Amino acid sequence: MPLTLEIVTPEARVYSQTVDSVVIPTVEGEVGILPGHVPLMTQVGAGELRATKGNVTELLIVGGGFAQVTAEKVSILADSAIEAQRIDVNVVEDAMKRAEDALKGMAHLSQAEVERLEAVVRFSVAQLTVKKKR
Repeated sequence: MPLTLEIVTPEARVYSQTVDSVVIPTVEGEVGILPGHVPLMTQVGAGELRATKGNVTELLIVGGGFAQVTAEKVSILADSAIEAQRIDVNVVEDAMKRAEDALKGMAHLSQAEVERLEAVVRFSVAQLTVKKKR
């Protein structure tokens, strides 16, 4: 009995496939999901998500959000997400630098803007970490 994994961001459906297992980065650590898992809602943290089908593991990077798990489906509503092979290191490094520079002037930023910039940095670090592993 396979699992359907769906990852959706505000911009697009990033991933929708049938898989054998999923490892999700949560704010409390990684959670492994197999078919037949008990229902679960959890907060997703920025990091590497691994989707395995047969002997192939696909890496995706998520930037936070929420996951809903049922026995046959994993739905992730993510702030941001990208497949590892689509990561452009130069673009990521530029985005991270701009966010870090903006955070240096935090006194002029709203709390919401600080949180958004910190999320950009966390997502960028997660992408760079995965890219350096390959």
